[in-house]
Amino acid sequence: MSLFAETLPVETGTGLQGQPNARIGIEVEMEHVADSVWDQRIGGFADVCPEQLATFARARWPAVVLEPVIFSLDGKVVGGCLVMVQRLPLGVGTIAVAKWGPMLAEAGRPDAMALYAGMIECLIDHFAVERRMMLSVMPHAAPTLGNPQFDHLMARGFHTGAGFAFPDRYIVKVRLSDEEQRKSLEQKWRYNLNKAEKAGLSFERAEADRLGEFDALYEAMTDRKKFPDYSAYDTVPALFAIENPVLRPELFFVRAAGEVVGGAIVFKAGQRAVYLYGATVAKALDLRAGYFLQWHILRWLRDNTAAEWYDLGGTDGFHGLHQFKKGMVGSAGLIRPIPPTANYAAYRLPFMLGEAAFAARELVHVAKHMVDRLRADRAKPDQKADHKQDSAQ
Repeated sequence: MSLFAETLPVETGTGLQGQPNARIGIEVEMEHVADSVWDQRIGGFADVCPEQLATFARARWPAVVLEPVIFSLDGKVVGGCLVMVQRLPLGVGTIAVAKWGPMLAEAGRPDAMALYAGMIECLIDHFAVERRMMLSVMPHAAPTLGNPQFDHLMARGFHTGAGFAFPDRYIVKVRLSDEEQRKSLEQKWRYNLNKAEKAGLSFERAEADRLGEFDALYEAMTDRKKFPDYSAYDTVPALFAIENPVLRPELFFVRAAGEVVGGAIVFKAGQRAVYLYGATVAKALDLRAGYFLQWHILRWLRDNTAAEWYDLGGTDGFHGLHQFKKGMVGSAGLIRPIPPTANYAAYRLPFMLGEAAFAARELVHVAKHMVDRLRADRAKPDQKADHKQDSAQ
């Protein structure tokens, strides 16, 4: 056994109550569940998202081991987390990753942060202490001022890990009337929407059997715009095959003179709908088809789901995407950053191994982006990495 395995735990911070290593938040019970039933168990969760679905994770990260856990309070399910356990090279250790988790089952609970803190304590106890892993938690961009979850992790003794070059996420408020939503839009966005509505376009929701049409749009657009594609597009068939209709994404198209000129795939479950993928043909730009499509998706979400927010994602460094998404966010929505990854280890060896593994992965990530920027057949990001946007209040 390594000498480091028997050393004292590393410092875990003062915590929110000012006591080192103190348990924080509401004490909840944690139960492991089979990944084969996980997606059904979380279908109605307020915080459900694609990255917390076993279906998505199996397709996106096939090498990891999925360990879903459910949290209960007084016999009632209050949350859950899909933990991905990644074995390090040569078997020297393992890392437990919770991306956009843990999730709360109910929205608007006054004890939400206390429950979140309690779930984090369970994850620390099981993965970091009992199994001597590094625990890596990635909180969502929060539709609030600040990010209470990330703040809690830092206070609890987590260490800041890798961040995003372009962390801003563009979040549109869903539950507004048409009049209120139009008033919220930036003037230029509203102008383009008005032009689109005079172009004879039509909007439609489609079934999964028309995914082939979207595939063709997506491939053609990627080739035309020369965007480097780091997305999880290859997970789309698996997502549309999910049995629970609540968790299946929605497919939308916009037509001009009977021809499909644009489309989008949107995750609709929970309180935060997510724009996953979009594609248009070349003529869609003059038709302002993207404005028409997103406007009607927003209205559809308001009328057919419980979503409070519509997350448009980020920009990958392209200023044109920033302008489009910022205009749609308008005065009622928010632009909020994804915080850096938060890492925790109870012992020195897992900490050192985990930090080394993440550093190596970051080097590979940076190298890949540098190679893409050197390629003549790739579009070059034109948004500064340290570019800060004024968030709508």
